[in-house]
Amino acid sequence: MLIARTLPDLRAATADLRVRADALALVPTMGALHEGHGALVAAGVASGAATVASIFVNPLQFAPTEDLARYPRDEAGDLAKLEAWGCALAWLPDVATMYPAGGATTIVPEGPAEGWEGAARPGHFRGVATVVAKLFGQVGAEAAYFGEKDWQQLQVVRRMAADLHLPVAVIGIPTVREADGLARSSRNRYLTEAERARAPALHRALSRAATALASGAAPASTLGAERAALERDGFAVDYLALVDGPSLRAIEAVRPGARLIAAARLGSVRLLDNVAAG
Repeated sequence: MLIARTLPDLRAATADLRVRADALALVPTMGALHEGHGALVAAGVASGAATVASIFVNPLQFAPTEDLARYPRDEAGDLAKLEAWGCALAWLPDVATMYPAGGATTIVPEGPAEGWEGAARPGHFRGVATVVAKLFGQVGAEAAYFGEKDWQQLQVVRRMAADLHLPVAVIGIPTVREADGLARSSRNRYLTEAERARAPALHRALSRAATALASGAAPASTLGAERAALERDGFAVDYLALVDGPSLRAIEAVRPGARLIAAARLGSVRLLDNVAAG
């Protein structure tokens, strides 16, 4: 596996890969890799493309009150995992490379970036859209892979790539879960033992709601009941909503492409999850 830490090294490495492969695939990450990231890399490798994974903890998507300094970092472990998964190139830029002095341009997404995580974390999707656009430009991959666990982020990136006519296919990969249904996340490591035991209730609530809606139950009462159940389990629920999948607009009835999305805090950890609703 090649490793690049500077833009000249990245350009040389991607040029070398293009001699050996017909296409490049990109998996953007912030490190602290787990099997969910592994599924993204595996999808890129299975496509026949030379797969590039970036590791960059992006300061622009963290608010001053959020956990940038606390975000887990394990470069040696991450590189070992990427190599085992068949990654062809690891791209590890520093902050000065991604945000050089004098930089004055960011991307401010609207549409699917509004509401939900966009409301709970002002500026978050500006950081996501900006860094992902930079990575698309730097790597020049034909396809990029993102996990469906962060459903809103996936839609924001898809909308940005379409709106800016970026020549990259944005491909979503189904959420990878623990055996008890908990969506894999780098932040799960911060759950206490008792919190970890309760955490799968979020996915169970979404799954019950999806089943009820498929049987014709009213969305408002169904979501209200599941929210109450989560609160009894000790969750502080930010939102539990039925939305149009691509646009993230709240809807009042199930229709094709609908999604149930949720964010809830358990102790110090904020959990996100979603399931198909139509």
